[in-house]
Amino acid sequence: MAGGWARDDAVNDQIEISTAEAVARARLRAGQGGAVRVSATACIDCDEPIPEARRQALPGVQLCIDCQADRDRAFRPAAGINRRGSKDSQLK
Repeated sequence: MAGGWARDDAVNDQIEISTAEAVARARLRAGQGGAVRVSATACIDCDEPIPEARRQALPGVQLCIDCQADRDRAFRPAAGINRRGSKDSQLK
């Protein structure tokens, strides 16, 4: 059902390629794609030792649990922009 010069299964091929690329990127970020991410043995913020179990569970970890929890609490996502142009946003 594809139009133009594309093969009929071109859309499915592109979906499969996109999915495979996303999986490969996720594996690289997780340290499974051949690239070894070295975890720090001590926290880069407070210099406390990072437990071995944490380093094995999260390849490339740089913060202890307490410092990571502090950063997570301090993170505030930016407010989004309503790009859909709903009726309510136009009335303001």
